[in-house]
Amino acid sequence: MNFVILSILNLIRGQTGDVIELVNFDTNMILDKVTELQNSIGTLSIQDGPIASAHVILLAAGVVIFLGVAGEAFFKKTGIPDVAFLMILGVIIGPVLGIIQPEAVIQVVPYFAALALIIIMFDGGLNLDIKHVIKTAHFSFTLAVLGFILSVVMISLAGHFALGWAWLESILLGSIVGGSSSAIVFGLVRNIKISEETKSMLSFESALTDILATIIAFILFEAVLAGHFDIETLQETIGRAIVVGLVLGFGVGIPWMYVSTKLGNAQHAYMLTLGILFVLFFLANSFGESGALTALVFGLMIGNKNHLSRILKFKIPKIEADDPTHNQLTFLVRSFFFVFVGLMASFGQIEYLVFGILITVIVYFGRVFVGKITLTKRFSLLDRAVTNSMIPRGLAAAVLATYPITLGLPNAEAYPQIIFFIILSSVIITTIGLGKSKKIPPPESIEGGFVKPPENPKDDAGIAVKESIESSKDDDIEGGFVKKK
Repeated sequence: MNFVILSILNLIRGQTGDVIELVNFDTNMILDKVTELQNSIGTLSIQDGPIASAHVILLAAGVVIFLGVAGEAFFKKTGIPDVAFLMILGVIIGPVLGIIQPEAVIQVVPYFAALALIIIMFDGGLNLDIKHVIKTAHFSFTLAVLGFILSVVMISLAGHFALGWAWLESILLGSIVGGSSSAIVFGLVRNIKISEETKSMLSFESALTDILATIIAFILFEAVLAGHFDIETLQETIGRAIVVGLVLGFGVGIPWMYVSTKLGNAQHAYMLTLGILFVLFFLANSFGESGALTALVFGLMIGNKNHLSRILKFKIPKIEADDPTHNQLTFLVRSFFFVFVGLMASFGQIEYLVFGILITVIVYFGRVFVGKITLTKRFSLLDRAVTNSMIPRGLAAAVLATYPITLGLPNAEAYPQIIFFIILSSVIITTIGLGKSKKIPPPESIEGGFVKPPENPKDDAGIAVKESIESSKDDDIEGGFVKKK
């Protein structure tokens, strides 16, 4: 860490040397203060192992929750996502202050990643409208497949020629960070006033790329160890994962809709649903699927019970779409997950930082290119701008980055470093892109850009404006797209 700080200070001194005379500036003083701070934290935590004592961990957890709540409110007010702030907090708690050491983080990666995966994917399914998903499925598939392939190709070329890695290792790096993160996208699109179809398209696309990244990366792990790649194995594995995810998601989701009607308003109805979700995750993994698609489809079934019940001809009680228990659980998992990504940060060779940032910029321009050839003119300018900005990497990439170390692959130590910088820089680029998108007026007479809670919900004028906006949505927008004139 001292090397990183010293490099930054030297860079600042080099850039400002012609303007400000820094004769008396002593970088060792700042380094000493940082060391003192670390020692103070170490004394406070009485830390003998890789994790600080319980009271310090709870203090850190409290800070995470406070920052998560403040960041969410800040996002709704300004349109600037809180993801980057939570990740930076993780860097401070982990690599900077040393409250939690990297070896402890790596030990809990599989458990926390599994919980975050199924909860966030299930929440994403609950908040998707199946009619909009079906309507925009071809856009989602096109964005996911083209975007993933283009990202993998660009990153593989850069890894091979810039870093001097073997082709299989470069392709593995590209596949790990080839797709956007559903954990981030699901949270972002919920607070942006774009068309419902675009929200569904982006959410479904990110879920697909997470699944692609996970499946292809695990096949490439074996390929790197064996020294050769089998395309037939890739096709079989992807096909099996899709079949398993759909069969388990639909096969259990539809009967559970009926069972839940018998439960009515049972006290522990949500806990039972959560229990079913955990069992489905176990079954999906047993049959060769990561559990992501299964959790997404299961959530899609539960979240669309009213619509599906009319098709299946049975009555169900009204759905509580804003279940407080589920909302609070999702908030906790999401907040701690992004801090967790920051905890995994490791700072080593400076070329990995530069490589990660440059690759992310290249991926962004690739995303813009894919968006231009995929999205038709019926998408509003705001929808296209948000789609082009949506390149955040997260859950799948952070988890997969730890496997090369576990498996003992070549350049194993480089994967977490490069991938962390890609995740952080992609989140920053997404944040900047969404900030610019906020300035683009929605199509026709719809106001806003980002969803903001009304200052006075009981105000008649506010209600009239809201009704006018909703009316203009129906009159001027067809399925969320700009009507052809």
